[in-house]
Amino acid sequence: MEKRRVHVYISGRVQGVYYRAYARDAGRLIGVRGWVRNVPDGRVEAVFEGDARKVEQMIEWCRNGSPLSRVEALDIEHEIYTGEFISFSIAH
Repeated sequence: MEKRRVHVYISGRVQGVYYRAYARDAGRLIGVRGWVRNVPDGRVEAVFEGDARKVEQMIEWCRNGSPLSRVEALDIEHEIYTGEFISFSIAH
């Protein structure tokens, strides 16, 4: 399978609404690796690695987010796959 890595910035009402916790759970369920964290400017930042199909599923999850979030925009940067992660977690 084709491997893929993306770096995503999620804008909108995404902090203080459990976005990271839901993203962690979704990432583990979908089967991607990487991390998710809050950014001081109010966005959420994430890196996803894995099978291309699973990375796409995670990007689609980000468009909706957690039940209390309101996603306004995604900024997606495609990067070179590194295979450096062993799981998906919340970074601090």
